[in-house]
Amino acid sequence: PRTPAKPPPAPAAVAAEAADRPAADADLDDGHSAEGIFGDQGSHTGYTYDDLILLPGHITFGVQDVGLASMFTRKIALQTPIVSSPMDTVTEHRMAIAMALHGGIGVIHSNMSIEAQAKEVMKVKKYKSGFILDPICIKPTMNLVELDDLRRRCGFTGFPVTEDGHMGSRLLGLITRRDTDFVDERGSTMVNMVMKKFAHVTVAEEGVDLPTANQILADSKLGKLPIVTKGGRIVALVARTDIMKQAEFPLATKDANGSLRVAAAVGTRPGDRDRVHALVAAGVDAIVVDSSQGDSTFQQEIIRWMKSQFPDLQVVGGNVVTRRQAKHLIDCGVDGLRVGMGIGSICTTQEVCACGRAQASAVYNVAKYARARGIPVLADGGISS
Repeated sequence: PRTPAKPPPAPAAVAAEAADRPAADADLDDGHSAEGIFGDQGSHTGYTYDDLILLPGHITFGVQDVGLASMFTRKIALQTPIVSSPMDTVTEHRMAIAMALHGGIGVIHSNMSIEAQAKEVMKVKKYKSGFILDPICIKPTMNLVELDDLRRRCGFTGFPVTEDGHMGSRLLGLITRRDTDFVDERGSTMVNMVMKKFAHVTVAEEGVDLPTANQILADSKLGKLPIVTKGGRIVALVARTDIMKQAEFPLATKDANGSLRVAAAVGTRPGDRDRVHALVAAGVDAIVVDSSQGDSTFQQEIIRWMKSQFPDLQVVGGNVVTRRQAKHLIDCGVDGLRVGMGIGSICTTQEVCACGRAQASAVYNVAKYARARGIPVLADGGISS
């Protein structure tokens, strides 16, 4: 015999069950909210990243649905929220180009002359995917023994030959492996004796686009294509191997003109104002004021000066770890903030100055205040691989 259907619950029972459900759900929340951890004014605990772990929740989406797009400054967006440090062991033009291609941004360090830093910025701004803007050039007087050693060190075999062995000088020819393979007297044979002379080198004129350069290489069946000015000075090189392995970079951080974005660091000394002028002239997208203690009169003055001289220039201030410090720099006009003091792998601020803050607490408190003011923050340091 069939079991009789269970009668529906009375309306009063349904109402009671619904009233009990929020209480039951609350019992399942056995973790703590960020506000609960960081917002307790009676707590005197500072939290590092290692003190905390995120509790997993219910997932209703796939990895392909995750978006990491973030703001570097008020006006500069990043598809990959990673910024390379303005340290002299980290970021010059090569690192900055790599960061921008992959959706982040690099900050060129200031531990060099004003002219050198401006040139680093220009190399990033002039970069075109597929073009080698700083190929190794050699002098015509180099002998083949020296050339063999250079090949071993560099890992490739073809080089442009210029008047003085530097980029930007007049191209005299091109030398490849096929020009030197069967030469026996390598110590006494100079490059200019066996190289392919300029008159017989296939070149393209400055301004050529990558598809056209690629087609020239395909039609001529050559490995390298020098790009020269009307006066015959080399300005770039296109290599077939680089084109064949050239990947698309859909996340690249670019400006309105299609150039890669780059930032540069400055200090707070009076002479840094000349540095800012040079960097702006070079096309820099953002200036990062590099200081372990950002809440100073010196930094406030240079921020106000930059925003008055270059209203459209994006300026990142810091470093700060408290809401009050953040307020002072935001009031001066910064477009972004770096957060962190003494928590980098080689930073000694906390040991030397006996001040700083645990990074998780610093990021939460500064970010909460800065967000209300419309200012993005950079969590600077404290992450290990």
